[in-house]
Amino acid sequence: MRKRGVDHIVHAVKDLEAARGVYTRLGFTLTPYATHPWGTRNFLAQLDGAFLEVLEVVDPSLMETAAVDAFSFGVYNRDFLARGEGMSMLVLDSEAPDADRASFQETGLITYAPFSFERIARQPDGSEKKVAFDLTFTTHPDMPDAAFFTCRNRYPENFWKESYQQHSNSAVGLGGVILAAERPADLHEFIEGFAGNRELKVTSFGFECETTRGTIHVMTREGVRALYGDIYPLDALSSPRLIATLINVEDVQAFAASVDSSGITSWHKDGRAIIPASEIQGMAMIAQEVK
Repeated sequence: MRKRGVDHIVHAVKDLEAARGVYTRLGFTLTPYATHPWGTRNFLAQLDGAFLEVLEVVDPSLMETAAVDAFSFGVYNRDFLARGEGMSMLVLDSEAPDADRASFQETGLITYAPFSFERIARQPDGSEKKVAFDLTFTTHPDMPDAAFFTCRNRYPENFWKESYQQHSNSAVGLGGVILAAERPADLHEFIEGFAGNRELKVTSFGFECETTRGTIHVMTREGVRALYGDIYPLDALSSPRLIATLINVEDVQAFAASVDSSGITSWHKDGRAIIPASEIQGMAMIAQEVK
C-alpha cells in the first residue's frame, strides 16, 4: 500500500470574490480564476508541492446527477454549501489512479468510477496551457460533510509556477488538516486506507496520521479547544468534519503581521498564529513555523 501525501484541500465558499479579498489580505499570492465545466469556479494558493483550492458554485444547471457508481464533484460542493461554508474535501497525491482505486477497495473503502478532466490554465506571463487531472474518490458514510480523493496531475510543468508560490506572509507549505470527530477511533481504518499508512500515532485527543506531505489530525472537540482555542463552532457539529488547515511558514511573526494588518481576528498560542473559521468563510487556519 503506497503512502500518500497531502496534495490540496478544497475550501468551498459562497462568495469567491470576498474570499479572494480575505486571502489577499492575509498575504497569499493567488492564481487567476478558473472555471470548471460542471459549474464551479476557483482560485488557488500554491505552496511547495501542495495548494489551497478556494471554490464557489457559479452555475448549478451544469451539474448533472451522477451515475450510480460515480461521484459528482459539483453536486457534492453545491450540497455542502447549502449547509454552510468551509473545508469540503481533503485531497492526497496520486501516481497511479487505478492502483489507488484498487487499494481503496482492498482496504474496504467506498469507491467510485474513475474521473478525469482537463482545463486551460492561465500562466503568469498571460499565456494559456492545458492542465489535466485524474481523480479517485472515496467517502465515509458517517461523514456527509467531508469527501476525499487522490489527484494525479498529468501536466505538472503547466500547473506549478514559482511566481505563484511567493507569499508575503512567508507561507511555504501545507502542514496538514484537522478533522474533528466525536469518536476519532471510529475513523482510523478509513484514514489508514485513504493515506496508505497503518502506523498511526495515538494521542490523548485522538490520533495523527503522517503522510508524505503533512499530517491528518483526527481529534475530539475537547482536544481542538485545548490545543487551539475556539477556532470552530464545534457544538454545532452533527458529524465528523474537516475544520482547519495547517500552514507551514518560514516566519510565524511575519504571518502574524500580515493578519494583524488585515484587520482579521487572530490569536497566538504555543508559537502558532491562529485564525478562527468565522474569519475565513468557515475554515480555520493555523500557521506554524517550519523547523
